[in-house]
Amino acid sequence: MQTIQDYVPVTQAKNKLLDMVRAIHDSDQAIAITKNGIPTAVLISMEKFEGLLETIEILADDQAREQLRLSAQDVKQGRLVDMEDIL
Repeated sequence: MQTIQDYVPVTQAKNKLLDMVRAIHDSDQAIAITKNGIPTAVLISMEKFEGLLETIEILADDQAREQLRLSAQDVKQGRLVDMEDIL
């Protein structure tokens, strides 16, 4: 599970926004923005955000979730096929 790498007060975030955007660009880094010491927002890269949306979409699909569960069972039980056997 990903953790927050940095916590920045909102007053500092206003001044450091460009630096923060550069820091998270094309990375898995997440920066929490705090207000009165309490995290209230998270800044992540667009790539990471789109990945999260895609994951939510997949997990919201009952058929996809069931297929993932069955695939995980196959892996646990060693029911795997080598790529060379497919080609």
